[in-house]
Amino acid sequence: MRLLIAEDDPLIADGLIRAMRAAGYAVDHTANGEEADEALRRFAYDLLILDLGLPRMDGTELLERLRSRGAAVPVLVLTARDALQDRVSGLDLGADDYLVKPFDLPELEARVRALLRRQRPSLSGRLRLGDLLIDLTGRSVYHGDQRVELSGREFGVLELLARRAGRVVSKEQMLESLTGWDEDVGPNAIEVYIHRLRRKLEPCGLAIRTIRGLGYLLDNAPAHG
Repeated sequence: MRLLIAEDDPLIADGLIRAMRAAGYAVDHTANGEEADEALRRFAYDLLILDLGLPRMDGTELLERLRSRGAAVPVLVLTARDALQDRVSGLDLGADDYLVKPFDLPELEARVRALLRRQRPSLSGRLRLGDLLIDLTGRSVYHGDQRVELSGREFGVLELLARRAGRVVSKEQMLESLTGWDEDVGPNAIEVYIHRLRRKLEPCGLAIRTIRGLGYLLDNAPAHG
């Protein structure tokens, strides 16, 4: 899943980017409203984290433009404006949630997960593949009562493959889902994630098959290639 963070404070932006990428999301970042508006016109995002006090276009104007185009992307507003009228105005303009600075990262992460579940109801709950249980809410994986330790990126690859179990997922689809525009991640990195996942999933009775020239497929058969 791909997020856009529109935040001009470099310290806050850096913390948000690190936290969201560690959680396995692809993240793009802009530091002003005009660049954010352009990014939202050009790319499809699963969520926008929006600071209202942006330069070159206020966040409220950006939000108004976004909704006037009919874009339904969920918006989590971050702001130092804690007056009731400010919160009401932001929600009336089309924000889905509102978090006042300063905030705790665990709360923001929980709100992000809640908005993504609301946008895609299938994100709530769990996926079970054979003996493997994928907890989409907690972003964790279990084989029986044993937790399978995965990095954020490894979980993202597994989730993408699991949602399309039995169907081929290309490297390009993985890169688009897992990386932002400023991340220097190429197809070779996908191969590394796949290699690590194969090793960790082998005891679980699952295999990631290479479909040469097309991509990868998750199934219960022994892996080849």
